[in-house]
Amino acid sequence: MTADAVPVKKEFLLKGESFYYQSPAGEVEKQKVGVFVEMENRKEHNLGMPLPKGIVRVYKRDAGGSLQLVGEDTIDHTPEKETVRVKLGDAFDVVGERKQTEWRKVASDTYEAAFEIKLRNHKKEDVTVKVVEPVPGDWQMLSSSHPHEKGDAFSAVFKVPVPKDGEATLVYRVRMRY
Repeated sequence: MTADAVPVKKEFLLKGESFYYQSPAGEVEKQKVGVFVEMENRKEHNLGMPLPKGIVRVYKRDAGGSLQLVGEDTIDHTPEKETVRVKLGDAFDVVGERKQTEWRKVASDTYEAAFEIKLRNHKKEDVTVKVVEPVPGDWQMLSSSHPHEKGDAFSAVFKVPVPKDGEATLVYRVRMRY
């Protein structure tokens, strides 16, 4: 099956790990930023039929008009009018670097941790990186350089704008009880 000119929403995603919140760790860790596209399986978007489980390949026209493979992923059976999410791979020109800047026990069941996440964008366009931090236990954000929202009970979600050929730094402090 082939579909042309399907509108997509592109997302850069940096996802943390729950073990970051279990103990002190001071080392800097380089992290890959995933690249995803989402599309709605609707007739008005040149789709609109049940999509079988299998491999989806995404192509984009280059400056010369030739189609270039930008990524592929496996999807599950997807009915009409549902959203399809495809991971194209990891960005090579958007990178992340994580450092835990503080860890302390404030009570027998309560801890505080502070993090600094540097995001570098080597693209020729501005991007927004969605940073999802899986914070365990009953948690409260004490401070952050960027607004956050609760993705669910155990995740803080930040949307960090990163300028072209530039850098942005997300700094936050969270208190956890478990």
